[in-house]
Amino acid sequence: MHSTENNDSRHFHRIVYTAEVLLSCKEKTWHCEIIDLCLKGCLLRFELPWEEDPKELYTLTLRLSEQVQIKMELSVTHVVGSKVGFKCEHIDIDSISELRRLVELNLGNSTLLERDLLALIE
Repeated sequence: MHSTENNDSRHFHRIVYTAEVLLSCKEKTWHCEIIDLCLKGCLLRFELPWEEDPKELYTLTLRLSEQVQIKMELSVTHVVGSKVGFKCEHIDIDSISELRRLVELNLGNSTLLERDLLALIE
């Protein structure tokens, strides 16, 4: 796990966090892998090219431990084959607290995290 370095003007620092997650929508569920993660969304990799409805809301479940999980409601922002970018549309207070802690641990810099949180509020 580490933060990705890039020279673009992203408002949110992305962390590389390799883990399997579940994505669901209505009665469908997909196992996928997180490529990177930030406070505002994530990039996921699926086994097959993504051909699902881009207008639906999806629920991501990332289990950090037996007792701790992060749940986010996501919308599709872009698709490139089996890699799909998602924007966070809703996250509960417990999940955002866990995500904040995960990002802070990986950034190693509370100033960068505070900047991300301010950008999220705006």
